[in-house]
Amino acid sequence: MTTPDFAARPQLAEDVARIVRGRIFDGTYAAGTYVRLDQLAAGLGISVTPVREALFELKAEGLLEQQPRRGFVVRPVTVRDITDVSDVQAHIGGELAARAAAGISDSQLQELTRIQDDLEVAYATDDGERASRLNHDFHRAINVAADSPKLAQLMSQITRYAPESVFPTIDGWPDQSNAHHRRLLDALASRDESLARSAMSEHLAAGAAPLIEHLTRRGVIG
Repeated sequence: MTTPDFAARPQLAEDVARIVRGRIFDGTYAAGTYVRLDQLAAGLGISVTPVREALFELKAEGLLEQQPRRGFVVRPVTVRDITDVSDVQAHIGGELAARAAAGISDSQLQELTRIQDDLEVAYATDDGERASRLNHDFHRAINVAADSPKLAQLMSQITRYAPESVFPTIDGWPDQSNAHHRRLLDALASRDESLARSAMSEHLAAGAAPLIEHLTRRGVIG
């Protein structure tokens, strides 16, 4: 397990939370595993303060449970967890896409298209890390175009429970996701609010089943 380079990262707690979240969803930290504050800090080469903040954040997300005098333990990830998050994402994401269609500028649409072009290259070259980042950028750009900061903030909080880094590794998902994104781009280009809403909702809902299957095979979902 490699040690991340935190030298240029000011948001240490967020970085630690992302790392631990990733380890939960890739099966490194199985349900029932104790995440030791001191051990994690030493392994990452940082102080315990941002690690403690990160673990409390993950507790608030429902991924960890704090036990008196024993520390933090990984909670089970369930099928209901994944479907609940997917359903809420689909609803809020659909509304954000509809609002984006109503007000997106030509320059914003061009930037979205560029991101999608780059995303398809990342998928084609099996660059999962870059694909995850570009996919995040694609959805964030739509949320920005929606000009609804509170709704976008809610979406951001929910999305933390959806392991974005896992999706590029799911068989068949990159091609399916690319097709969904292209349909969404067409809806945005035509300023069709209804089509944008349904395209985004269907895209986000469609990820639940393959994600559940993938996490079950990895032993994350028991």
